[in-house]
Amino acid sequence: MPNDEFRRPVSVDTAPRGSRCEWCGKPAEVQLTAIGGTSHNEGGLFCRSCGEDFSRAVANSAAVAATRDASV
Repeated sequence: MPNDEFRRPVSVDTAPRGSRCEWCGKPAEVQLTAIGGTSHNEGGLFCRSCGEDFSRAVANSAAVAATRDASV
């Protein structure tokens, strides 16, 4: 998966005031967007803990894709 200029597979922005986490409904702190790979442009508004889970999921899917591509 290509990474952005900071070598991160996820773009991080501040969530709009008053927004809610898409996964748990708590107040959202960040807006995350996957960069490249099969999850490209997927993302949403997340609280801190759900945002960490989303980032791990994107990184894990990138690792699986890279392993699969390397074995071909």
